[in-house]
Amino acid sequence: MSVTASKPANQKKSCFIPLGDRVVVEREESEQKTAGGILLPDSAKDKPARGTVVSVGEGKLNDKGNRHPLQVKPGDRVVFTSYAGEPFKIGDSELLLMREDDILAVLG
Repeated sequence: MSVTASKPANQKKSCFIPLGDRVVVEREESEQKTAGGILLPDSAKDKPARGTVVSVGEGKLNDKGNRHPLQVKPGDRVVFTSYAGEPFKIGDSELLLMREDDILAVLG
């Protein structure tokens, strides 16, 4: 993938704003080979449960109508549950739309 081809996709991702307590995450690439050096075919790769937050919603509304801001922000590296999120594509990028509750931790 060339640098010029990835730049428009990044611009499109930043225009995608989730609603409420939802978060858009770009999943990290899976490992290409094992620790022993064996190359893995696409069918044998596990989808990693780590990624980078691309955009976040405004927060969840409470009973009084106030919004609670989300704990994650764009650019955070996160760990999420393995079946979290709804996958979708924008350009060449495959992203996940998930609730903040599906995120387990922020990586430092």
